[in-house]
Order: sequence, then C-alpha cells, then structure tokens
Amino acid sequence: MRTSAIIFDLDGTLLDTLQDVADAANTSLERCGFPARPIHDYPDLIGGGVRHLFRKALPKEAGESDIDHCVAAFRDIYAEHWNDTTAPYPGIIELIALLRERGLKMAVLSNKPHEFTVRCVAAHFPDDTFDLVVGEGPETPTKPDPTGALRIATAFACQPSQMAFLGDSDIDMHTAGRAGMRAFGAGWGFRSKEELLRCGAVAVVDHPRELPPLLERVDGEE
Repeated sequence: MRTSAIIFDLDGTLLDTLQDVADAANTSLERCGFPARPIHDYPDLIGGGVRHLFRKALPKEAGESDIDHCVAAFRDIYAEHWNDTTAPYPGIIELIALLRERGLKMAVLSNKPHEFTVRCVAAHFPDDTFDLVVGEGPETPTKPDPTGALRIATAFACQPSQMAFLGDSDIDMHTAGRAGMRAFGAGWGFRSKEELLRCGAVAVVDHPRELPPLLERVDGEE
C-alpha cells in the first residue's frame, strides 16, 4: 500500500535540541540541589517527556516532589533558552520539500507540551510546512501511547497502514507499532541504529535524503 502520509518526531528527528535541553536540565538539577549530568547522558534521557527525563536523570533516592521541583525549574529555564542553539538537522528542509512534491500529508507528533511544540515548529519551519502539529496535552498522552498518532490518521482520513512514522527513539518505534504504522529510524538522532531496529524500525536512514527512495522501495515491495 502506497505511503500517503508521514508523522515526524520533533527532538532528535527534525530539530537538534540536545544542547539546549541538556543545558536547561542541568541548570534545573543544580538549582534543585542535584548534580548535573554530562551531555553524553542526554540522548538516553530525552524522548519521553520532561517528567520522564528527570525521573531518569535524578538519583534513585529522589522522590516525586524532587521531580516536581526539577520539572518546574526546567519549564522556566527552557522557556527562555529553548532556541539558543536548536536548529533543523542538515537535509531536513530538503526532505520535507521532496515529500511535499510527492504529495504526502505531513504531521509532527512530540512529547513536548502541545503549545510549546507548535512554538518550536513555527520558529524553524514556514507556516504551511506541516498539515498538523500535535504535542502532549489532555487529549494526547505522551508517546508511546498511540492516541496522538491515531488522531493524526483520522484527521488525514488515512489508514494507519498507509502512514510512515520517522523518529529517533525506542518510544517512536513503539508508538508506530502500536498505531499500526511503519516505523523508520532517524539515524542522525539520539539513539543507536541497533536500538531502533531492535524496537521495530523497518529500516534506519543515516541521512534525510535516504528516506524518499526508501519509501518508494518499501511501497513497491507491498
């Protein structure tokens, strides 16, 4: 079945947010009396939402109130510094243009809060780039819950099997699988190729330019 739509993860897939997230998280940890984490820890911490990040970043003896304090500090700090170094990955703008030429509908699904997801996308992409942008909110639980992905499928009037999902984490691969979509791994993101394949990726692309011909090939095999 030919792919008619694609969902993109945001952090680690469309945008390189690693430095800004790590800086804000480390400032939050130190402000709350905990040690900062080295930046090379953050690829494994990012992807499940901010509470998930601090649940993994804090010492094991930390409690829910510690997480609450860190999350509150992070929201204040990141709101001021979220775009200090963040930028689209090389090749992303060209990828989007190629997929648009092919006629695919395109959406973003992030575990960032919805309003902030919209703000991030608007800062780096023209208004008409994506047909739908969805972040975490009352009607959209964080991934890997498939609710957000399935809402996008309904909005696009697509069967999930007609849709691709490009992401860089195990959470994205599991989201795609639970929604009945084909998962593709972004090899330039935060997790390893081996992890993405183990978690259900049909394939992992090392550069955005590899995705359009891969979709053509996969479509042709079905």
